Amino acid sequence: MNQEKYNKPEFDFAAVFEPNDYLYFYGDVLTEQRTQKEIEFLLKELSIDNPMTILDLACGFGRHSNRLAEIGHTVTGIDITMGFLEIAKKQAKKKGVIVDYIQGDMRKISFMEKFDRVILLFTAFGYFEDIENFTVLKNIAMALKPGGLFCFDTFNRDILLKHFLPYIVLEKGNDLMIERNTFDSITGRLYDRRIVIKNGKRKDKPYFIRLYNPTEIRDLLNRAGLELHKIYSNWNAEPFTNNSRRMIIIAKK
Repeated sequence: MNQEKYNKPEFDFAAVFEPNDYLYFYGDVLTEQRTQKEIEFLLKELSIDNPMTILDLACGFGRHSNRLAEIGHTVTGIDITMGFLEIAKKQAKKKGVIVDYIQGDMRKISFMEKFDRVILLFTAFGYFEDIENFTVLKNIAMALKPGGLFCFDTFNRDILLKHFLPYIVLEKGNDLMIERNTFDSITGRLYDRRIVIKNGKRKDKPYFIRLYNPTEIRDLLNRAGLELHKIYSNWNAEPFTNNSRRMIIIAKK
């Protein structure tokens, strides 16, 4: 057995969120049009009208943070990947807006009733042990002002497993991103032994995400001091149904 390979982590954060590869393969999906639709959803469904204080957790390269700052809100963006934050800061400077970008871990934030709204987008919830995922929700609850709203999006476990795909291949030119998926019913985790082949070189980028069903989400939110306020199927604000593959969840403190 190759002991070095055997000891590789289940979730290699540095590899999975390496900015060049990440944006190379996801850039075609994260379009200006998509971002605009998501911003319009947030403004309407989170009642973001008067200038507000907003926390964007796992803000990535700032596609939401910078837009929200552009329209007059006070935004703090937190991400663990410095490379993404550098891109976000450059874009903010280009747009002439100010965002407080901080390199940090959502498990360790300690804001107290500072924000009117918190967002955690693009399936960024569920990357940790169960107790740590719950800690993230508690931290968010503490960061929100009373009556504040929290929005995040994730898979609906019930439906994803009905249409489970063990292999997904994304092809871009001569480059490939290969998703090799398995699901562990005991941990509730989807494991992806991702391989990227780019410029003829292979890179392994393993990760996992905890999948939840709506009942689990509701109960976790309640335990954290949050109430399930609304749930949608997509960014068109279509109602959640038994066949919804995704959940866009709005919780209230």
